[in-house]
Amino acid sequence: MRHLTLILCICIVAPAYAQMPPVPNLPYTTLEEAGLNRDSMDVLLDKIYNFENGDFTGLVIIKDHQLVTEWHFNTYWRKQILDIRSAGKSITSLLLGVAMKEGLVQSLDQDVYSFFPKEKYPNIHEDYKKIKISHLLDMASGLDADTDRSETPGHAVNWSGGEEWVQYILTVPLANKPGEKWVYADINAALVGAIIEETSGMSLRDFATERVFKPMGIKQFFWFTNAANQTVAAGTLYLSTLDFAKLGVLVANEGKWANKQIVDPDYIQRLIERRAFDLTDYWTLTDSYGMLWYKKSRTINGRKFDYLWASGRGGNQLILIPDENMVIALTSTAYGPRYGHSRAYSVLGHVLGAIK
Repeated sequence: MRHLTLILCICIVAPAYAQMPPVPNLPYTTLEEAGLNRDSMDVLLDKIYNFENGDFTGLVIIKDHQLVTEWHFNTYWRKQILDIRSAGKSITSLLLGVAMKEGLVQSLDQDVYSFFPKEKYPNIHEDYKKIKISHLLDMASGLDADTDRSETPGHAVNWSGGEEWVQYILTVPLANKPGEKWVYADINAALVGAIIEETSGMSLRDFATERVFKPMGIKQFFWFTNAANQTVAAGTLYLSTLDFAKLGVLVANEGKWANKQIVDPDYIQRLIERRAFDLTDYWTLTDSYGMLWYKKSRTINGRKFDYLWASGRGGNQLILIPDENMVIALTSTAYGPRYGHSRAYSVLGHVLGAIK
Protein backbone atom coordinates (compact mmCIF):
# COMPACT_ATOMS: atom_id res chain seq x y z
CA MET A 1 0.00 0.00 0.00
CA ARG A 2 2.87 2.37 0.78
CA HIS A 3 4.35 1.81 -2.70
CA LEU A 4 0.93 2.28 -4.29
CA THR A 5 0.49 5.61 -2.50
CA LEU A 6 3.87 6.81 -3.77
CA ILE A 7 2.99 5.83 -7.33
CA LEU A 8 -0.33 7.65 -7.12
CA CYS A 9 1.35 10.84 -5.88
CA ILE A 10 3.83 10.74 -8.73
CA CYS A 11 1.02 10.29 -11.25
CA ILE A 12 -0.86 13.27 -9.85
CA VAL A 13 2.07 15.68 -9.68
CA ALA A 14 4.15 14.67 -12.68
CA PRO A 15 1.80 15.92 -15.46
CA ALA A 16 2.34 19.56 -14.50
CA TYR A 17 6.00 19.28 -15.45
CA ALA A 18 5.56 16.69 -18.20
CA GLN A 19 6.28 18.04 -21.65
CA MET A 20 3.24 18.08 -23.88
CA PRO A 21 3.38 17.56 -27.66
CA PRO A 22 5.05 20.42 -29.53
CA VAL A 23 3.11 23.61 -30.23
CA PRO A 24 3.65 25.10 -33.73
CA ASN A 25 5.64 28.34 -33.59
CA LEU A 26 5.97 28.05 -29.80
CA PRO A 27 9.01 25.96 -28.81
CA TYR A 28 9.61 24.74 -25.28
CA THR A 29 12.20 26.10 -22.90
CA THR A 30 13.05 25.31 -19.28
CA LEU A 31 12.36 27.31 -16.16
CA GLU A 32 16.08 27.93 -15.76
CA GLU A 33 16.55 29.13 -19.35
CA ALA A 34 13.56 31.44 -18.91
CA GLY A 35 15.12 32.95 -15.80
CA LEU A 36 12.67 31.48 -13.29
CA ASN A 37 13.74 29.95 -10.00
CA ARG A 38 12.73 26.29 -10.02
CA ASP A 39 12.49 25.99 -6.26
CA SER A 40 10.08 28.93 -6.13
CA MET A 41 7.99 27.45 -8.92
CA ASP A 42 7.92 24.09 -7.10
CA VAL A 43 6.52 25.87 -4.08
CA LEU A 44 3.86 27.51 -6.26
CA LEU A 45 2.95 24.18 -7.81
CA ASP A 46 2.47 22.66 -4.38
CA LYS A 47 0.42 25.68 -3.34
CA ILE A 48 -1.90 25.30 -6.33
CA TYR A 49 -2.40 21.60 -5.69
CA ASN A 50 -3.52 22.50 -2.18
CA PHE A 51 -6.05 25.12 -3.25
CA GLU A 52 -9.49 24.41 -1.90
CA ASN A 53 -12.59 24.01 -4.09
CA GLY A 54 -10.87 22.36 -7.08
CA ASP A 55 -11.67 25.17 -9.51
CA PHE A 56 -8.22 26.45 -10.51
CA THR A 57 -7.67 25.00 -13.98
CA GLY A 58 -4.49 26.27 -15.62
CA LEU A 59 -1.27 28.25 -15.57
CA VAL A 60 0.68 28.86 -18.76
CA ILE A 61 3.85 30.97 -18.91
CA ILE A 62 5.46 32.05 -22.17
CA LYS A 63 8.79 33.89 -22.17
CA ASP A 64 10.58 35.23 -25.25
CA HIS A 65 8.04 33.42 -27.43
CA GLN A 66 8.90 30.09 -25.79
CA LEU A 67 6.61 27.91 -23.71
CA VAL A 68 7.95 27.69 -20.17
CA THR A 69 5.13 26.06 -18.21
CA GLU A 70 1.88 24.47 -19.28
CA TRP A 71 0.26 23.38 -16.05
CA HIS A 72 -3.27 22.02 -15.91
CA PHE A 73 -5.30 21.07 -12.87
CA ASN A 74 -8.57 19.50 -11.72
CA THR A 75 -9.29 17.36 -14.83
CA TYR A 76 -8.53 20.20 -17.27
CA TRP A 77 -5.96 19.61 -20.01
CA ARG A 78 -4.59 21.25 -23.13
CA LYS A 79 -7.63 20.95 -25.39
CA GLN A 80 -10.33 21.66 -22.84
CA ILE A 81 -11.95 25.06 -23.16
CA LEU A 82 -13.66 27.24 -20.56
CA ASP A 83 -15.37 30.59 -20.36
CA ILE A 84 -12.80 33.35 -19.83
CA ARG A 85 -15.71 35.69 -19.06
CA SER A 86 -14.99 39.42 -19.39
CA ALA A 87 -11.42 38.81 -20.50
CA GLY A 88 -13.13 38.41 -23.86
CA LYS A 89 -13.55 42.20 -23.93
CA SER A 90 -9.77 42.53 -24.25
CA ILE A 91 -9.80 40.07 -27.15
CA THR A 92 -12.48 42.20 -28.81
CA SER A 93 -10.10 45.14 -28.52
CA LEU A 94 -7.44 43.09 -30.33
CA LEU A 95 -9.94 42.29 -33.08
CA LEU A 96 -10.63 45.99 -33.57
CA GLY A 97 -6.91 46.35 -34.27
CA VAL A 98 -7.29 43.71 -36.98
CA ALA A 99 -10.25 45.57 -38.45
CA MET A 100 -8.21 48.78 -38.54
CA LYS A 101 -5.32 47.03 -40.26
CA GLU A 102 -7.74 45.90 -42.95
CA GLY A 103 -9.13 49.41 -43.38
CA LEU A 104 -12.60 48.56 -42.08
CA VAL A 105 -12.19 51.20 -39.39
CA GLN A 106 -10.14 54.30 -40.16
CA SER A 107 -9.66 55.93 -36.78
CA LEU A 108 -10.51 55.57 -33.11
CA ASP A 109 -11.89 59.11 -33.34
CA GLN A 110 -14.73 58.02 -35.62
CA ASP A 111 -18.14 58.44 -34.04
CA VAL A 112 -20.25 55.34 -33.42
CA TYR A 113 -23.29 56.75 -35.27
CA SER A 114 -21.39 56.77 -38.59
CA PHE A 115 -21.12 52.97 -38.68
CA PHE A 116 -24.82 52.21 -38.48
CA PRO A 117 -26.95 53.38 -41.47
CA LYS A 118 -30.22 55.07 -40.48
CA GLU A 119 -32.12 53.02 -43.06
CA LYS A 120 -31.01 49.79 -41.38
CA TYR A 121 -31.16 51.10 -37.81
CA PRO A 122 -34.05 53.62 -37.87
CA ASN A 123 -34.17 54.00 -34.07
CA ILE A 124 -30.49 54.75 -33.51
CA HIS A 125 -30.16 57.50 -30.92
CA GLU A 126 -28.66 60.82 -31.98
CA ASP A 127 -26.40 60.64 -28.90
CA TYR A 128 -24.21 58.16 -30.76
CA LYS A 129 -22.89 61.04 -32.86
CA LYS A 130 -21.10 62.23 -29.70
CA ILE A 131 -19.48 58.90 -28.83
CA LYS A 132 -16.13 57.98 -30.35
CA ILE A 133 -14.71 54.47 -30.61
CA SER A 134 -11.98 55.56 -28.20
CA HIS A 135 -14.67 56.28 -25.60
CA LEU A 136 -15.94 52.70 -25.90
CA LEU A 137 -12.43 51.30 -25.49
CA ASP A 138 -11.88 53.33 -22.34
CA MET A 139 -15.28 52.44 -20.76
CA ALA A 140 -16.17 56.12 -20.96
CA SER A 141 -18.96 56.21 -23.53
CA GLY A 142 -21.27 58.01 -21.12
CA LEU A 143 -24.14 55.68 -22.08
CA ASP A 144 -26.81 54.91 -19.51
CA ALA A 145 -25.38 51.49 -18.75
CA ASP A 146 -23.61 50.12 -15.70
CA THR A 147 -22.78 46.48 -15.01
CA ASP A 148 -23.18 47.14 -11.29
CA ARG A 149 -26.68 48.62 -11.74
CA SER A 150 -29.14 46.27 -13.43
CA GLU A 151 -31.79 49.00 -13.54
CA THR A 152 -29.86 50.96 -16.20
CA PRO A 153 -31.38 50.54 -19.70
CA GLY A 154 -28.05 49.55 -21.24
CA HIS A 155 -27.37 46.74 -18.76
CA ALA A 156 -26.62 43.41 -20.45
CA VAL A 157 -29.64 41.78 -18.81
CA ASN A 158 -31.81 43.82 -21.20
CA TRP A 159 -30.19 42.67 -24.43
CA SER A 160 -27.54 39.92 -24.25
CA GLY A 161 -30.03 37.02 -24.31
CA GLY A 162 -32.01 38.27 -27.29
CA GLU A 163 -32.13 36.89 -30.82
CA GLU A 164 -31.07 40.37 -32.02
CA TRP A 165 -29.60 43.05 -29.79
CA VAL A 166 -27.83 45.71 -31.87
CA GLN A 167 -31.13 47.42 -32.71
CA TYR A 168 -31.80 47.68 -28.97
CA ILE A 169 -28.42 48.89 -27.73
CA LEU A 170 -28.35 51.63 -30.36
CA THR A 171 -31.39 53.18 -28.66
CA VAL A 172 -29.67 53.56 -25.26
CA PRO A 173 -29.16 57.28 -24.47
CA LEU A 174 -26.34 59.09 -22.74
CA ALA A 175 -26.26 59.53 -18.98
CA ASN A 176 -22.93 61.40 -18.91
CA LYS A 177 -20.75 63.33 -21.30
CA PRO A 178 -18.56 60.91 -23.32
CA GLY A 179 -14.94 60.73 -22.19
CA GLU A 180 -15.46 62.21 -18.75
CA LYS A 181 -16.30 59.24 -16.53
CA TRP A 182 -15.21 55.60 -16.32
CA VAL A 183 -18.16 53.24 -15.86
CA TYR A 184 -17.75 49.51 -16.36
CA ALA A 185 -20.48 48.39 -18.76
CA ASP A 186 -20.72 45.46 -21.18
CA ILE A 187 -22.39 47.65 -23.79
CA ASN A 188 -19.06 49.33 -24.64
CA ALA A 189 -17.35 46.13 -25.82
CA ALA A 190 -20.61 45.01 -27.43
CA LEU A 191 -20.61 48.14 -29.58
CA VAL A 192 -16.98 47.62 -30.59
CA GLY A 193 -17.94 44.12 -31.70
CA ALA A 194 -21.00 45.44 -33.54
CA ILE A 195 -18.83 47.92 -35.45
CA ILE A 196 -16.54 45.11 -36.57
CA GLU A 197 -19.54 43.02 -37.62
CA GLU A 198 -21.17 45.90 -39.50
CA THR A 199 -18.01 46.78 -41.44
CA SER A 200 -16.87 43.21 -42.15
CA GLY A 201 -20.26 41.66 -42.88
CA MET A 202 -19.35 38.77 -40.57
CA SER A 203 -20.15 37.78 -37.02
CA LEU A 204 -17.35 38.63 -34.62
CA ARG A 205 -16.91 34.90 -34.04
CA ASP A 206 -16.32 34.25 -37.76
CA PHE A 207 -14.14 37.34 -38.12
CA ALA A 208 -11.97 36.14 -35.24
CA THR A 209 -11.81 32.64 -36.72
CA GLU A 210 -10.65 33.74 -40.16
CA ARG A 211 -8.36 36.61 -39.22
CA VAL A 212 -6.82 35.47 -35.93
CA PHE A 213 -7.69 32.01 -34.64
CA LYS A 214 -6.91 30.02 -37.80
CA PRO A 215 -3.56 31.76 -38.45
CA MET A 216 -2.60 31.10 -34.82
CA GLY A 217 -3.67 27.47 -34.81
CA ILE A 218 -6.56 28.03 -32.39
CA LYS A 219 -8.98 25.29 -33.44
CA GLN A 220 -11.18 24.62 -30.44
CA PHE A 221 -13.20 27.50 -29.05
CA PHE A 222 -16.77 28.69 -28.59
CA TRP A 223 -18.11 32.23 -28.78
CA PHE A 224 -21.83 32.67 -28.27
CA THR A 225 -23.51 34.12 -31.35
CA ASN A 226 -27.24 34.78 -31.59
CA ALA A 227 -29.79 34.01 -34.30
CA ALA A 228 -28.99 37.33 -36.04
CA ASN A 229 -25.32 36.29 -36.30
CA GLN A 230 -24.26 38.79 -33.62
CA THR A 231 -21.54 37.69 -31.19
CA VAL A 232 -21.46 38.73 -27.54
CA ALA A 233 -18.26 40.76 -27.76
CA ALA A 234 -18.33 41.49 -24.02
CA GLY A 235 -17.75 37.86 -22.97
CA THR A 236 -18.94 34.26 -23.55
CA LEU A 237 -15.66 33.34 -25.27
CA TYR A 238 -14.43 29.86 -24.37
CA LEU A 239 -10.73 29.07 -24.88
CA SER A 240 -8.14 26.65 -23.58
CA THR A 241 -5.53 28.08 -21.21
CA LEU A 242 -2.82 27.63 -23.85
CA ASP A 243 -4.76 29.41 -26.59
CA PHE A 244 -5.63 32.18 -24.15
CA ALA A 245 -1.89 32.62 -23.57
CA LYS A 246 -1.14 32.56 -27.30
CA LEU A 247 -3.35 35.61 -27.78
CA GLY A 248 -1.16 37.34 -25.22
CA VAL A 249 1.88 36.50 -27.33
CA LEU A 250 0.22 38.34 -30.22
CA VAL A 251 0.30 41.48 -28.09
CA ALA A 252 3.80 40.86 -26.71
CA ASN A 253 5.09 40.31 -30.25
CA GLU A 254 3.74 43.66 -31.50
CA GLY A 255 0.80 42.11 -33.34
CA LYS A 256 2.78 39.42 -35.12
CA TRP A 257 2.39 35.65 -34.98
CA ALA A 258 5.12 33.61 -36.70
CA ASN A 259 5.63 35.49 -40.00
CA LYS A 260 2.17 37.03 -40.18
CA GLN A 261 1.46 40.60 -39.06
CA ILE A 262 -2.10 40.36 -37.73
CA VAL A 263 -2.37 43.70 -35.92
CA ASP A 264 -0.36 46.85 -36.65
CA PRO A 265 2.39 47.60 -34.09
CA ASP A 266 1.07 51.15 -33.57
CA TYR A 267 -2.27 49.83 -32.39
CA ILE A 268 -0.55 47.37 -30.05
CA GLN A 269 1.57 50.17 -28.64
CA ARG A 270 -1.51 52.23 -27.84
CA LEU A 271 -3.14 49.18 -26.29
CA ILE A 272 -0.13 48.70 -24.00
CA GLU A 273 0.43 52.34 -23.07
CA ARG A 274 -3.10 53.77 -22.85
CA ARG A 275 -4.02 54.66 -19.27
CA ALA A 276 -7.17 56.72 -19.63
CA PHE A 277 -8.50 56.45 -16.08
CA ASP A 278 -6.97 55.95 -12.65
CA LEU A 279 -8.78 53.08 -10.92
CA THR A 280 -6.78 52.81 -7.73
CA ASP A 281 -9.82 53.85 -5.68
CA TYR A 282 -12.10 51.48 -7.57
CA TRP A 283 -10.22 48.18 -7.31
CA THR A 284 -7.09 47.43 -5.29
CA LEU A 285 -5.86 44.88 -7.85
CA THR A 286 -5.37 47.44 -10.60
CA ASP A 287 -4.07 50.97 -11.24
CA SER A 288 -5.61 52.15 -14.49
CA TYR A 289 -7.62 51.26 -17.57
CA GLY A 290 -7.53 51.84 -21.31
CA MET A 291 -8.27 50.03 -24.60
CA LEU A 292 -10.38 47.45 -22.72
CA TRP A 293 -7.28 46.34 -20.76
CA TYR A 294 -6.28 46.94 -17.14
CA LYS A 295 -2.82 48.30 -16.25
CA LYS A 296 -0.82 47.74 -13.06
CA SER A 297 2.57 48.48 -11.47
CA ARG A 298 3.64 46.11 -8.72
CA THR A 299 6.80 45.76 -6.64
CA ILE A 300 7.92 42.27 -5.64
CA ASN A 301 11.13 41.71 -3.66
CA GLY A 302 12.16 45.29 -4.34
CA ARG A 303 11.69 44.93 -8.10
CA LYS A 304 9.04 46.85 -10.01
CA PHE A 305 6.92 45.16 -12.67
CA ASP A 306 4.64 47.05 -15.05
CA TYR A 307 2.01 44.91 -16.72
CA LEU A 308 -1.32 44.97 -18.50
CA TRP A 309 -3.97 42.36 -18.14
CA ALA A 310 -7.29 41.07 -19.39
CA SER A 311 -9.67 40.18 -16.60
CA GLY A 312 -12.59 37.75 -16.42
CA ARG A 313 -14.74 36.71 -13.47
CA GLY A 314 -13.37 33.84 -11.46
CA GLY A 315 -9.74 34.88 -11.84
CA ASN A 316 -9.40 34.29 -15.57
CA GLN A 317 -6.51 36.57 -16.40
CA LEU A 318 -4.13 37.16 -19.28
CA ILE A 319 -1.10 39.12 -18.09
CA LEU A 320 1.60 40.71 -20.25
CA ILE A 321 4.85 42.01 -18.80
CA PRO A 322 6.43 43.90 -21.72
CA ASP A 323 9.84 44.51 -20.08
CA GLU A 324 10.20 40.77 -19.44
CA ASN A 325 8.66 39.74 -22.78
CA MET A 326 6.51 37.41 -20.69
CA VAL A 327 2.90 36.26 -20.98
CA ILE A 328 1.03 34.53 -18.16
CA ALA A 329 -2.42 32.97 -18.54
CA LEU A 330 -4.45 31.93 -15.50
CA THR A 331 -7.78 30.12 -15.81
CA SER A 332 -10.39 29.14 -13.28
CA THR A 333 -14.05 28.16 -13.00
CA ALA A 334 -14.64 30.06 -9.74
CA TYR A 335 -17.36 32.13 -11.38
CA GLY A 336 -19.64 32.56 -8.40
CA PRO A 337 -17.33 33.11 -5.39
CA ARG A 338 -15.37 36.32 -4.93
CA TYR A 339 -11.95 34.80 -4.25
CA GLY A 340 -11.01 34.13 -7.89
CA HIS A 341 -9.26 37.42 -8.63
CA SER A 342 -7.44 37.67 -5.31
CA ARG A 343 -6.22 34.10 -5.77
CA ALA A 344 -5.00 34.87 -9.27
CA TYR A 345 -3.27 37.97 -7.90
CA SER A 346 -1.48 35.77 -5.39
CA VAL A 347 -0.40 33.27 -8.06
CA LEU A 348 0.89 36.08 -10.26
CA GLY A 349 2.82 37.54 -7.34
CA HIS A 350 4.51 34.18 -6.80
CA VAL A 351 5.51 33.97 -10.47
CA LEU A 352 6.89 37.51 -10.40
CA GLY A 353 8.83 36.65 -7.27
CA ALA A 354 10.40 33.67 -9.06
CA ILE A 355 11.88 35.84 -11.84
CA LYS A 356 15.64 36.07 -11.34
